[in-house]
Amino acid sequence: MNPMADEILDARGLFCPEPVMMLHQAVRHLQGGQVLQVLASDPSTCRDIPRFCTFLGHSLLQTEETEGQYSYWIRKKD
Repeated sequence: MNPMADEILDARGLFCPEPVMMLHQAVRHLQGGQVLQVLASDPSTCRDIPRFCTFLGHSLLQTEETEGQYSYWIRKKD
């Protein structure tokens, strides 16, 4: 079961570095503890998004890949 998302960022069709740049902007607008779901199609997000979370201290709650479409659920640090 996927976590409930407070916001959804659709970065499908975009390529590195755009999805992570958009993620950085989207996280700024969340309150601490809120969850953002990111939708992406660029395989480099499999590397970039976990690194983004680790570097900035956010929690990567879950990842999912289906037919070349990637979903990430990120909880903003408090």
